[in-house]
Amino acid sequence: MKAIEITTYGAPEVLQLAVRPDPVAGAGELLLRVRASGVNRPDVLQRTGNYPVPPGASDIPGLEVAGVIEAGDAEELRAAGLNIGDRVCALVAGGGYAELCVAPIAQCLPVPAGLSDEEGASLPETFFTVWSNVFDRARLQPGETLLVQGGTSGIGVTAIQLGKALGARVIATAGSDEKCAACLALGADHAINYKTADFAEEAKKLTDGKGVDVILDMVAGAYVAREINCLAEDGRLVIIAVQGGTKAEVNAGLVLRRRLTVTGSTLRPRPVAFKAAIAQSLRRHVWPLIEAGNVKPVIHSRFAAADAAQAHALMESNQHIGKIVLTW
Repeated sequence: MKAIEITTYGAPEVLQLAVRPDPVAGAGELLLRVRASGVNRPDVLQRTGNYPVPPGASDIPGLEVAGVIEAGDAEELRAAGLNIGDRVCALVAGGGYAELCVAPIAQCLPVPAGLSDEEGASLPETFFTVWSNVFDRARLQPGETLLVQGGTSGIGVTAIQLGKALGARVIATAGSDEKCAACLALGADHAINYKTADFAEEAKKLTDGKGVDVILDMVAGAYVAREINCLAEDGRLVIIAVQGGTKAEVNAGLVLRRRLTVTGSTLRPRPVAFKAAIAQSLRRHVWPLIEAGNVKPVIHSRFAAADAAQAHALMESNQHIGKIVLTW
C-alpha cells in the first residue's frame, strides 16, 4: 500500500509518499480501504518529534480516517452491525495516512447519512475529543456557558456547534475579526478577538460578572491563570493541549473559594474500551444531530495524500478555519 512516512523529524517536507506492507486486521479489528484521512495538530507534533507514538501503534501518522470496510473480525463486525463494504469513519492511534488502515471495530462509526468520505474523515478526532472533555469530563449542562479557546480550529468548530446544539451558551476566542465572524456564523453567541481584547475581562462582562461555567483550553501556559479568573463558581477548566507552554501560575485561593475544577486529558493513549464508550455516546447523541443538519463538518481544505507536506504547512500557518483533509 501507499502511505505517508515521517522520514526524519523536522519541517513538513519530511513527509514523503512511500510503499509499506499491507496491514492485517486482528481480533476485534477491521481493515479499512481509506478514502480520506483527517489532519490534526498531534500529527504535526509527531512529525516534529514532540508526540511519541503509543506502544503498539503504527509509526505512520494519522488519527482519523474514513473509507470502506475490506475485511475484519467477522463476529465483532456482526455484533457491531457492520458488513464488508460499509462506509465507516474511525478513530485510530496511528496509521491513518495510508491507503489501508486497521482500526478497532469499537472505535468505528458509520459515515453519517449524506456526508462524503472527506466529511466523514473530519469527524472522529475532534468529536471524540470534544465529547470526552466537554460533556463527560467537564459535564457541560444546558443553560451553562462554554468558553472555547481557538474557535476556528478543528476542535473549536466542533465544540461551538455541539455546545449550541446541546443547549449551552457559547463564547469563542479567535485571532482575527474574520475568524471571530466565522465563529459567530457557526453559532457562537459571542466571539472575542484575543489579539485586541482581554478574553478573561470580556468573558466576565458577557456573563454580567458571573463568569463562564466551562472552558475548553488548547493553550495552557499563561492562559491558565486568566481562565481561572473568569470561571464562575463551580466552574470547570479542561486543558487538552499546551500550545502556550506547560508551566502555569494560578491563584489557588480562587480555586478554593469558587470550588473550581482544573483538569485535562489526552485521548490517543487511552484504551479501546474508553474510546468505545465515547463512540457509543456519539452514535446515540451526536450522529442524529449531524444527519439532521444541526451539526455540520467544517472543511477548510482538501489535499491529495501525496501533498501531505502542504497540508501540514497550512496547519502550522494557523490560517485555516475548520478541518484539513487528505484524499486517496
